[in-house]
Amino acid sequence: MAGDGLMPAAPGDKPIVLCADDYAQDAGISAGIRALAAQGRLSATSAMVLSPRWREDAAPLRDLRGQLDVGLHLDWTSPFAIAAGHGLPLGAAMRRALLGGFDGAAARGVIERQLDAFEAAWGAPPDHVDGHQHVQQFAGIRQALVGALRQRYGAHALRPWLRISRAPRGQRDLKAWVIAALGADALEKIAARAGLPCATALTGIYGFDGDTAGYARRLAVWLAAAPAGTVLMCHPGLAKGAAADDPIAAARQREWHCLAGDDLPRALALAGARVARGSALYSAAPALNP
Repeated sequence: MAGDGLMPAAPGDKPIVLCADDYAQDAGISAGIRALAAQGRLSATSAMVLSPRWREDAAPLRDLRGQLDVGLHLDWTSPFAIAAGHGLPLGAAMRRALLGGFDGAAARGVIERQLDAFEAAWGAPPDHVDGHQHVQQFAGIRQALVGALRQRYGAHALRPWLRISRAPRGQRDLKAWVIAALGADALEKIAARAGLPCATALTGIYGFDGDTAGYARRLAVWLAAAPAGTVLMCHPGLAKGAAADDPIAAARQREWHCLAGDDLPRALALAGARVARGSALYSAAPALNP
């Protein structure tokens, strides 16, 4: 695995997909994610393709193409999505998902445009698809997303894997429960029917509070309790180039220091875990259904 840009693995250890969200949101986030990926500390990142930085920031990421999965961070709730005309604040998006869901045809158009923007800058399909604030699971969006991925990539030997935002047992606090309740089980079921691979557990859920030592402790707990194949999402970023209006900028810097320093390898060793790519773990997708 070392030649893959991943951390060396001992026989019998458990693979964890370490995915940095929000690539291209701002210059500090993109730079921080690239630095971690170059260290072999990440195995995936998810891009915000509605950001005006995406095309520019996709270029230096190509140097790391063989080291990590690069996917689409489907966006309905950021300022970029609101500026694009389809977005709305998270609370309003959650209410719409719970009260009848998003219009399927309109959602399909939004998804297709974001997939087009991803491919135009990256030159290839996404390795995976997840969602900014977990919108990939919302009613109306999840059906449109599975339909779009099946149509575009269903004949591919490697189809994009989907993140299912459901915390492992023992890590399901109120925030994790709410996230999963907005459609984790439903997305998993329709993806399976469509023959799309899924990462079925997600850890790294917290309130972006605390200090650097606190994040390091959380990291160790998440890794120790996570089953093999879990996605551990993170939101690292560097102070230089950070947007002034990012509400979790301080948390991003704390996460970056833990992931770049000794905390991550120590937590991985204690958990008997290694960083692995989802495209390798989930590639054995079920056959396409007629």
